[in-house]
Amino acid sequence: MIDFRRPRPARAALVALLALFLPACAEPSGPAAPVGAPAARAHSDHPATYGTPRPPREARGATRGGARGEAKALRAGLAPVWRHGVRRGAGPKRVALTFDADMMAGQHERADAGERFDNPGLIAALRQLKVPATVFMTGTWAARYPGQARAIGRDPLFEVANHSYSHHAFAEPCYGLPRIDPGAMRAEVERTFAELRRAGVPAPVPYFRFPGGCYDETALRALAPTGVTAVQWDVSSGDAFATDPGAVAREVLTRVRPGSVVVLHVTRSAAPVTEQAVREIVPELRRRGYGFARVSELMAAG
Repeated sequence: MIDFRRPRPARAALVALLALFLPACAEPSGPAAPVGAPAARAHSDHPATYGTPRPPREARGATRGGARGEAKALRAGLAPVWRHGVRRGAGPKRVALTFDADMMAGQHERADAGERFDNPGLIAALRQLKVPATVFMTGTWAARYPGQARAIGRDPLFEVANHSYSHHAFAEPCYGLPRIDPGAMRAEVERTFAELRRAGVPAPVPYFRFPGGCYDETALRALAPTGVTAVQWDVSSGDAFATDPGAVAREVLTRVRPGSVVVLHVTRSAAPVTEQAVREIVPELRRRGYGFARVSELMAAG
């Protein structure tokens, strides 16, 4: 029996989210997880049952974010990778809540039929709670919801980053996602930045989140000329397909640490309880002495 009550780590959430987008695909079994993808426990949170991926390995030559890491990555011809901020320090404890606005190329017909890939109520909740956040948008999402993209991008509470145009994989295996040809990876990122500006986002930040969290050295080398930093995460919310906002909140609150980057989704059809979970997460973290920051602020503090 499939248990939808307990949220799972980021990979499980992403597998479920991607499986919704590509219902005919199943996660590959057997091979090692894509380099850079977050580790996961065994999971079964979609009608298709997926195997347990192996723990990830770092891409050879890949470096983590920060000034030294970025310089080392650039010398190696790779885009730097960043996962979380500093764990200790004299400053306040801070956490970055990040939200993936997922929509794949070719899903406009589903949106025309009434499927909602946006979540205005979630954005309104963040404003009401005065929580700064980073939103990673696909170019397809921005093209579908240009008014929302513009409003988010012009709100000083938020910053908008790049989540690819098509939400296709930059490494494989990646949960059945079609892979982008390495020669087209740079164009995929640049096209998204162009789409964000076309929608009215005045200054998207130079950060990129790999679809599915999947990358390898080839992808990092392809992205280096774009000047982006690849932003991963260290705390999953398990909000994809969750039906219990309290369980999502507990998953985050159990795993969060100073400097954490939490991944959630702005995709109402696939993550319907995220708003309610955020309304539980935010006051509890504040009660514990945490503040909230955009990725750029957390990165700069590190």
